Amino acid sequence: MKRGTFSNYMNKIKLNVLGISYSQTQTGAYALVLTEEKGERRIPIIIGGFEAQSIAIQLEGLKPPRPLTHDLFHNFALTFKINLKEVIIYKLEEGVFYSQLICDREGEEVVIDARTSDAIALALRFKCPIYTTEEILSKSGIVIDLEQDKGTGQVKDEKTTQKTTKESNQKYRDMALGELEELLNEAVKNEEYEKASLIRDEIKRRKK
Repeated sequence: MKRGTFSNYMNKIKLNVLGISYSQTQTGAYALVLTEEKGERRIPIIIGGFEAQSIAIQLEGLKPPRPLTHDLFHNFALTFKINLKEVIIYKLEEGVFYSQLICDREGEEVVIDARTSDAIALALRFKCPIYTTEEILSKSGIVIDLEQDKGTGQVKDEKTTQKTTKESNQKYRDMALGELEELLNEAVKNEEYEKASLIRDEIKRRKK
């Protein structure tokens, strides 16, 4: 934990979370895709399943019946009057991204090191901005052709989109809307978030 100003990063570049897709290179992993707010470059970051679930739940607007670890951290920080002001991805070394949480504790700035996946999950909960530097964007930023599902906040490549659509149609296309809504509530209650995401996609498709 560090204290002090954050003057070393005057030329910060704001990032937005574009979404999450299944990793095509690592089994059981996911790709978190960040995009610069005023540009076309993307930063894909490989993250684990738990972190991907925590981020996806927030993007989907789902409310788990019990707080996840990042929800607990968020509630704990607010209880003790600690606010997360911003997140910055400040270093890229041997393919690993390093991030810091810039916090405010009653007027005092505190900087905390964090894994990038955790930092993003917390940034979404605190609704604070995410930044990086031009150096990191130059190293890792690429322009990729991914399909964005604006309704869910997920990013899927063509293979994942086809698989998800097929599975959703097979399971849910013959169900009534009321049945789907009940099934969605049950999936959230049972913490089956991947299933809940598919059901929500089908509900949104019908309501368009």
